[in-house]
Amino acid sequence: MPKEILVIKHIDIEGLGSIADFFGNTAWTLKVSDASKERLDSKNLGKVAAIISLGGPMNVYEENKYPFLKEEDALLKKALKAEIPVLGICLGAQLLAKACGAKVKRAKKEEVGWFKVDLTAAGKKDPLFENLPAELTVFQWHEDSFEIPGGGRHLAESVGCPNQAFRFGRNAYGLQFHLEVTPEIIESWMNRYKKEDSAEFSCKDCLIESYKRRDALKKDAEIVSFNFARIIAAGKIKAG
Repeated sequence: MPKEILVIKHIDIEGLGSIADFFGNTAWTLKVSDASKERLDSKNLGKVAAIISLGGPMNVYEENKYPFLKEEDALLKKALKAEIPVLGICLGAQLLAKACGAKVKRAKKEEVGWFKVDLTAAGKKDPLFENLPAELTVFQWHEDSFEIPGGGRHLAESVGCPNQAFRFGRNAYGLQFHLEVTPEIIESWMNRYKKEDSAEFSCKDCLIESYKRRDALKKDAEIVSFNFARIIAAGKIKAG
């Protein structure tokens, strides 16, 4: 069985976070590839047990500005065809949705900060969310939103952004929200992306909330990581 998990980064400050803590204690080796510096379309997936595609400030439709997005699209399509487990987070989820044939476009409203997300009926039964509550408090930072791919399962939703998570096929998952973040990561994003206070958002309040939720967020990330590890180990799960 392949032992390498390919991790695709799109920018230096958006990494695996607490997910790395979990997989660092498993038999799998995390192979991190910087999409902006390495050719993705020439990757040999023969040794790859799974792919985790992370976030970034790019938009999936900016392929002319960021040519590596087109390379990643080709790579994800190859992974889908080979039924290699995929976990896409934020931008990674949008790229996965696009590779599955779904549209990605500007959301009705940008989401930055802490929001409630509800698992759908399908989400409550899906192995990725096993042992999680039906309502999650998650961290968001996105201006785009994906449609659910044709034939895919809608797994999570929210009031402001109905499509929060999906499964395509047997083992490809897209999460619009961030479970992997730590308070330190969130603060680095605010500093890099120059997030300013507004009537609806306070950087100070968001960071206070992040530190309050540190343990709960890490626990949720560990549960999802464990569940994804089981999906990887199973190779192909029965489609529900």
